[in-house]
Amino acid sequence: MGLPRTPAFRLDGKRAIVTGAGRGIGLAAAAALAEAGAAVTLVARSAGEIEAGAAEIGNGAQAATLDVSDMGAVAAFFAEREPFHVLVNNAGTNRPKPMWDVTEDDFDAVLGLNVKAAYFVAQGCARRMIETGTAGSLIHMGSQMGHVGGPNRSLYCASKWALEGMNKSFALDLARHGIRSNTIAPTFIETPLTRPFFEDPEFKASVLAKIKLGRIGQPEDLMGAVVFLASEASALMTGTSLVVDGGWTAE
Repeated sequence: MGLPRTPAFRLDGKRAIVTGAGRGIGLAAAAALAEAGAAVTLVARSAGEIEAGAAEIGNGAQAATLDVSDMGAVAAFFAEREPFHVLVNNAGTNRPKPMWDVTEDDFDAVLGLNVKAAYFVAQGCARRMIETGTAGSLIHMGSQMGHVGGPNRSLYCASKWALEGMNKSFALDLARHGIRSNTIAPTFIETPLTRPFFEDPEFKASVLAKIKLGRIGQPEDLMGAVVFLASEASALMTGTSLVVDGGWTAE
């Protein structure tokens, strides 16, 4: 009798790219992929944080400045490079406020980065993969708010629900090319961007009341999910969402 072998979680010989990689979830994702053996490119608009992050990560990690909201720059970026095997489509933003206070500028900022930029980053990466016959995994950083609603989150929910729909269609388009597409849907994660919100005791208490495991998420809580979806361990997963929410959406 031959025992089945666990598929590899290792990423040796793979090239990975992480957008919004200067801090928080993006930096954690880059560190996780590098630890699993991937050659990682950290991407952000400004060089300082990603250069420091790449130096700290080591293992051949590189920094590349790119404004993912510049569609022409995104297309050129991917066309000029070797194809990546893994994309972590992480750059995003939020402007929480009641729907009656949302401005057109708010709408364009949130939907522009979270949906439009994410779409064309995925397209640029996938086009290069298809051209070169490179199989791999696209991982889009969604949110539990792409599965439920939330007060003062109309724009964010709109963007993350859109990302979930895009992801499912990406998966169907790309399957024949050996390219998988999935999302990770975290609960509230404590990062430099979100930390100021938790200084409000009432807001923090409202969040903890919904997270059944009783704590705010940390970037480390997503590192295993990133490696899993990047690796052969998830070889039959595409078009779905890995929800890492401490039980928020279980109700």
